[in-house]
Amino acid sequence: MEDITLDTTLGALLDDPRAKDVLEKHVPGLMNNPLLGMVKGLSLNALLAMPQAAQHGITKEKVEAVLAEINKVV
Repeated sequence: MEDITLDTTLGALLDDPRAKDVLEKHVPGLMNNPLLGMVKGLSLNALLAMPQAAQHGITKEKVEAVLAEINKVV
């Protein structure tokens, strides 16, 4: 898999078991979220632009830190 960026879709991350493991570590319960299917096609940038991201304390800096960890393992 090429480098993961903020333009990568959530679905692409979830398709890679190694990236999925890192996501589950940082976002417990992600795989059980009933809205997951609706946002899989969105890029991480698009998800960050949603007001719900800010409401849950999800910032660009936090996502970039998770991406750095994912890029080390994929």
